[in-house]
Amino acid sequence: MQSEPWKTWTAREARRYIVLPSEDDHKYSRGVLGVITGSNEYPGAAVLTCEAAMRTGLGMIRYFGPNYPQDLVLRQRPEVVIEPGKVQAWLLGSGIDADRHGWLRYRAMKKAIRQGLPVVLDAGALSLVSLTTGPTLITPHYRELHRLLLSRDITVTATAIEGDPKKWAGIAAKEFGVAVLLKGNVTVVASNESQIQLSASSTWLATAGTGDVLAGILGALIATQSLEIEKNPDILPAIVATGALIHARAADLASAGGPITAMDVAHSIPKVIAELIA
Repeated sequence: MQSEPWKTWTAREARRYIVLPSEDDHKYSRGVLGVITGSNEYPGAAVLTCEAAMRTGLGMIRYFGPNYPQDLVLRQRPEVVIEPGKVQAWLLGSGIDADRHGWLRYRAMKKAIRQGLPVVLDAGALSLVSLTTGPTLITPHYRELHRLLLSRDITVTATAIEGDPKKWAGIAAKEFGVAVLLKGNVTVVASNESQIQLSASSTWLATAGTGDVLAGILGALIATQSLEIEKNPDILPAIVATGALIHARAADLASAGGPITAMDVAHSIPKVIAELIA
């Protein structure tokens, strides 16, 4: 476990990890994100991850999923590409049930992981963490982290993790050798090199789909900085913390003190980024 104190992430740090497009950029140089999310049971996750990623700013999304969520994605975001091709990073698992993802989805996610590119593992892809070969982020909530740790014979309850998220995020980062974003009202990010906490987020974020929005933000930021991450994987936690900060601020902006939906949060992302880089 790290002995360094936990750093609270602020806008001052976050703006350093938002890449602005230059006049020489094009859709391929700005980052291409491969996305395997959503399912026939949870098709909205595909829509929300792609919506959030596009609104965070990147060159292209290549989406791979069943026909139904794919159709919904294209209706919402016709610029999403469904043809195979080169990507710079992967976002896997949001809206996919780990017990029901089927052999074809499992094989597709496994193939993506083994490319050695930066990857975000969410929800149904968390169980594949031991297969990763490149810079990796996992994004569990307390119950999901509980199941992951039990798979390594580490005995702990979800309640205990919720009571001390810093401790258990740090243990998970060490055990799996990846960056860990542990979701909660106070989000923490841990790796073997960094320990970062975010300020408490709006309690209105406790609604369906907001985790998918967060995953999309993270995937976009990682895709746009994939070359930097491959050169120096130690910057991954800072990029992840920046994504969590954008997510929390987008929720505050969308809420203005009242209820929100996940799509409300996604629609507020560009304004938050504009404020951060101003």
